[in-house]
Amino acid sequence: MESTSKKVTLSSSDGWTFEVEEAVAFQSQTIKHLYETGYTDDFIPVPNVTGDILSMESFYDNKLKHWDAFFVKVDQSILFDLILVADFMNIISLMDLTCKTVANMMKGKTTKEIRGTFNIKKDYTPEAEEMLRKECRYYQRLDWATMKVWKIWNPAPFC
Repeated sequence: MESTSKKVTLSSSDGWTFEVEEAVAFQSQTIKHLYETGYTDDFIPVPNVTGDILSMESFYDNKLKHWDAFFVKVDQSILFDLILVADFMNIISLMDLTCKTVANMMKGKTTKEIRGTFNIKKDYTPEAEEMLRKECRYYQRLDWATMKVWKIWNPAPFC
């Protein structure tokens, strides 16, 4: 039995095309807007999104919540690509899912562990860290994540 739902063709930045149901394509507010404003080509181009990632996005269905945990069990590079796609295509449910996954990867970890998990190099040189220690007495009691949040509430430079 063939599906009667309307289809939309999406074209990735590397030339792959995907025919997806309108309801799936319209999870993207960007695609929905292009379609509703009368985009007339045979396909809707999705620049900055490769075929590999677009195929995952096209397969994502925000109604299948029980499947979410399996959908985001991917390499970090793919997870971050999905975040970029969700942002670019304005897919709120995918953005929420992928960002929640990254937040859970950080949950309960020290700053050092987070830096290791995401391969983040230290932002400050030893000299800059020493300057901060001297200028801000709170520095030694706060980790970087807490200090950065705390800086938002205190407009003074460094602390």
